[in-house]
Amino acid sequence: MAGHSRWSQIKRHKALMDARRGQLFTKLVREIMVAVRQGGGNPDTNPRLRLAIQKAKDNNMPAENIERAIKKALGQDDEVKKLEEVFYEGYGPGGIAILLHVLTDNRKRTSSLLRHLFTTNGGNLGESGCVSWLFEQKGVILVDASDSDPEEVALKAIDAGAEDVKLDEGSVEIHTKPEDLEKVRAELAAQGVKIISAELSMLPKTTLQVEEKVAPQALRLLEELEKLEEVQQVFTNAEFPNKVLESSSR
Repeated sequence: MAGHSRWSQIKRHKALMDARRGQLFTKLVREIMVAVRQGGGNPDTNPRLRLAIQKAKDNNMPAENIERAIKKALGQDDEVKKLEEVFYEGYGPGGIAILLHVLTDNRKRTSSLLRHLFTTNGGNLGESGCVSWLFEQKGVILVDASDSDPEEVALKAIDAGAEDVKLDEGSVEIHTKPEDLEKVRAELAAQGVKIISAELSMLPKTTLQVEEKVAPQALRLLEELEKLEEVQQVFTNAEFPNKVLESSSR
């Protein structure tokens, strides 16, 4: 899953450094509100809300913004009632599979916008189920190991219950069972490990090597999808050439 690891790290780095901080906060607020709508406003009894709050904190969202989003959802605000959670699926350049987690208040508008983006960037929006079978849900924890021994961090993660660990240039990507994500994250944090992010993700069961000639177009489509306010997460089975990834991340 090296391709997923590299893509994940690049997009998370961009998210942390992105000037569109307001847009990122909008996505985080939407996730918090939907989590409250589904399981209530107490993070102690609502695992999805607990993860959403932690993700917001990881991205430096002010505590008052988090509290405001929870209160808004508890008050059954019209915006919260209109939000629908949808998964869209499609194919990108080179035949890569793309799975999108979307929160939208207008499914027709979002579907039209996504179809346009796929078409103009060499892909096509598919039917429900066309690529979802290629992915499985896992907990994903990204650790900054630039000031520590990555192998030592990996051993700590395995001892804490991680299923798999990927080492890559001063960072460690840890995979867990969905139900073990919070436990592993908490144990690592208690040991002083620098955690960049922890979230539930859809990982590809196998990856697809993208040819260098179509890789820039495929990356462009993924990045355009990431920019959409309605799109919470973008998942792909693409494995890009290092040369293209390094150029993209500059």
